[in-house]
Amino acid sequence: MRGVLFDGERAAVVDDLEIRDPGPGEVLVAIAAAGLCHSDLSVIDGTIPFPRPVVLGHEGAGVVEAVGAGVTHVVPGDHVCLSTLANCGACAECDRGRPTMCRQAIGRPGRPFSRGGEPVYQFAANSAFAERTVVKAVQAVKIPKEIPLTSAALIGCGVLTGVGAVLNRAGVDRGESVVVIGAGGVGLNVVQGARLAGALTIVAVDANPAKEEVARRFGATEFVTDVADVRGVLPDGADHVFECVGRIDLVRAAIDLLDRHGQAVLLGMPAADAEATFVPAQLFLDKSVLGCRYGSSRPQRDIRLYADLYAAGRLMLDELVTRAYPIAEFDAAVADAEAGRVARGVLTF
Repeated sequence: MRGVLFDGERAAVVDDLEIRDPGPGEVLVAIAAAGLCHSDLSVIDGTIPFPRPVVLGHEGAGVVEAVGAGVTHVVPGDHVCLSTLANCGACAECDRGRPTMCRQAIGRPGRPFSRGGEPVYQFAANSAFAERTVVKAVQAVKIPKEIPLTSAALIGCGVLTGVGAVLNRAGVDRGESVVVIGAGGVGLNVVQGARLAGALTIVAVDANPAKEEVARRFGATEFVTDVADVRGVLPDGADHVFECVGRIDLVRAAIDLLDRHGQAVLLGMPAADAEATFVPAQLFLDKSVLGCRYGSSRPQRDIRLYADLYAAGRLMLDELVTRAYPIAEFDAAVADAEAGRVARGVLTF
């Protein structure tokens, strides 16, 4: 079986992976498409520490091939979008409708793969860069077969994170102002989430001026290439600023750009030991700094919702896919992502 394996030195396509059968409460999925997210690159460069060897990928969609005992909500042949949230469904956080906070879903990597008889880790409870993967039943969300799987794959991370951060975490309201720092895959979904929420002014910030056209297509009303230029659009600051890059200086900029009662939402992933600084006195005007894991999502609800919004022509998915790459062209996909040439590159099997 083919897949992208990171052995601690380099990530490469291998063809000798094996995957076990699904156990009780599990689903075996034949992956059709998987988005290349910067979180995958962050495992390779060490920004996200993860045990290895590991099969990468966490933003995928495919077709159910088999189900384990007790699984009834999907059957072989169903099209599914995969979430990374292997929550238990039974703890207090899950019961409160906060599955992203489930302690059973954090820091417990499984090893359903093997290579040469040795176990291989699964990244983000998902590992979508493989021809097949095994996930918990709660991670497989049935979607209409009319949705192209290359587009549906992106719901499982970029859309859940970006749109979810706007609707679930920040609670952006009609008429408010939003600044989005970074117009990559997550940032574009923040932009369209703000559009869905009814924000009046949506400022996209990206150092690459070539991203202006796509940012405006997703809903940006303004585009600037430097955070210093935001004040020219919003002299008093913004109601909401989303940092989608993961740079410490931009975290500080996000806080500095807030208006009274504003919220800075941190979505980018800096190094695990990175520290940010800001002026605490700024917060006394009812300003807030919010973390956000996975868009504060409830995937079984939200993935279906976003699929329905797509079907209704209100959520853009196809436009996120800049280019599809056969799995054999993984290195080219990485190069394009690192150079900022794609909103999202999608690997196909």
